[in-house]
Amino acid sequence: MKLNKLTLAFLSVLSFSGATYADVTINGFGNVVGGITSSDDQVLGFNDTIDFSNDSLFALQVSSDISDKLSATAQIISRGEDDFDASFEWAYITYNVSPSVTFNAGRFRLPLFAYSSSLDVGYTYHWITAPSVVYDVPFNNLDGVKLGKTGYVSGWDYALDVAFGTFKGETLGADNNGDNTVLVSGQISNESLTLRAVYGRTTTTIDLTQSRDEVGLTLGLGFDSIEAAGFAELADSLRIEEDAGEFVGVSVMYDNYDFFIGGEYTEVSVDNNFSNDDEAFYITAGARFGKWTPSLTYENFESSGDVKYLDDINQLTGSGLPAETVAALSSVAIGSQVAQQSDYDIITAALRYDLDGGMALKFDVQRLSDNVDDTRDGTLARMAVNFVF
Repeated sequence: MKLNKLTLAFLSVLSFSGATYADVTINGFGNVVGGITSSDDQVLGFNDTIDFSNDSLFALQVSSDISDKLSATAQIISRGEDDFDASFEWAYITYNVSPSVTFNAGRFRLPLFAYSSSLDVGYTYHWITAPSVVYDVPFNNLDGVKLGKTGYVSGWDYALDVAFGTFKGETLGADNNGDNTVLVSGQISNESLTLRAVYGRTTTTIDLTQSRDEVGLTLGLGFDSIEAAGFAELADSLRIEEDAGEFVGVSVMYDNYDFFIGGEYTEVSVDNNFSNDDEAFYITAGARFGKWTPSLTYENFESSGDVKYLDDINQLTGSGLPAETVAALSSVAIGSQVAQQSDYDIITAALRYDLDGGMALKFDVQRLSDNVDDTRDGTLARMAVNFVF
């Protein structure tokens, strides 16, 4: 979020509340992560030169009570992958309708995953970073409103959230705009078991002709070439333009404080375009021995689907266009779909050591095995210092 009128207005609210109500809380957290691969292969953004920026970040969170029912929260994050340029991650107000009902408005984290609210706070979980196959999605924050309800029934705590708004992310180097986004999530938990489910829908548009990525731009211009050749219907079918997208997720975690085991499963799909349906899951387990927490995690990601619009693609052959033109346009229509297919696994062995004063030291080794293209196989070793204050 840039320093636009909304942000400036929000900062004014914080300043006013600090001067009048005088109840301002400032917290911070950070992740210093270094990683290197075992060869010159790139694995999860790292290569054979040690890098301390890819997964590192620093953040401040400011919250202020405006009244006994109204509060404001802002979070500023500086990420290494963005050259540590600071930006507003969250900026929202919270109104306590009742002790068990809250209303949020502004920019806030979408409750997509089990660790959504603390995704950037590495200190809160046993990994160095949350499993990428599930958590690496092009959208995490929502500009909109959210209604939350919490309670306790028959030995179970529960939390229900309904959110509505818009999001803006990035896919293939182009802006991924999600309009009319609706997300519903529910969670129940007792002393050791937590169960969670989420469902969301949105209307997605991605203009690849404006992509900052070579592959994305090539696809966008390729779809335009198909339209210019007289096949507008095929081009429209391939483009992601006001298409319906869905997100489904479930998770379970058992944690008795001595050991834990759990997992998460998600599906992401966008109808009527060149993209495939994505399925991802992880299973993780570990144990606590004093300040030490060893763990093992298995992840899988699969993006698959049959080649669509074959009847329209076959019409290119009988169109009377030059053979080389037909071949080029067909390769765009088919290749854009085949290139999205993916199937790979990641196994992570991790170790956490809790230092004093809200700080944890972590080590992990990750092995990526690509079931489609084994040239992407590789091993990554990382270390991290996570802290909160």
